[in-house]
Parts: sequence; C-alpha cells; structure tokens
Amino acid sequence: MTAQDNFSELTDRINQAQVKVEAAARQGRDQLAAEVQQAQVSAEQKAEEIKAQAARSRDEAGAGWQTMKDKWQTHVAHLHDKTAGKKVELDQRKAGFRADAAEVYAENAIDFALAAVQEAEYAVLDAVLARADAEALPGAR
Repeated sequence: MTAQDNFSELTDRINQAQVKVEAAARQGRDQLAAEVQQAQVSAEQKAEEIKAQAARSRDEAGAGWQTMKDKWQTHVAHLHDKTAGKKVELDQRKAGFRADAAEVYAENAIDFALAAVQEAEYAVLDAVLARADAEALPGAR
C-alpha cells in the first residue's frame, strides 16, 4: 500500500469517525455504551498494530519510527532548505534512498494519525456517554 493509499484510508477513517460521533447523540445509552466499548477495543488494536509495525520498521530499515520521530525537526529544516532554492544534484542512487526514506516516514506518520483518529473517536464517544449518564441521574436538568 502506498503512502497515497494510506492517506486516503486516513481520510476515510476520519469520515467514518465523524459519522459515528454525530450518530452518538441520537443513540440510546446501551447502544452508545457498546459503541464506546468497540471504539476502545479498536483504538487498543490500532495501538498494538502501530507498535508491531514500528518494531518491524526498526528491524527492516535499521532506523525505526522513534529515530525518525526524533529527527523530524532536522528533516523538516533540511527539506525546507532544499526547496528554498538550493539546487543539489543527486545521483539516482541517492535520490532513490531519499525517496525510500520519505515513503517510510509518510507511511509511519499516517499510521500514527490513524491511531490518533481512533483514540479521538473513542474519547468523544466516551464523553458523550458520560454526559448522557450525568443527565440521566435524578435531579439533573
């Protein structure tokens, strides 16, 4: 799957989460509680997938997700310098390595974003459920 495909998946996942969040306000408490539970399970599964993929990336590429994350600021500054008009001729091999690294980083960033969207969905659904529980208590407005 390419980074472009992954980014499309991220967009689809955000749209799905939006639909679920909007529907949550119209659901009964039991159905909402089930949605919260499912969102939590999905968020935990995605987090585990991210951990496993990061471990694979470290093993395969020799530089894992954490290393890329730590070097993010340097990487961004370097890219800005290059796009600011510095024309550096790279041979095909160097360009290929840079493209490979950029693709790995993009895929990891999208996976991280997918996990964040899943966690945000869980948090919003849980908040809606907590508000519904609070309003269902005797004496609530």
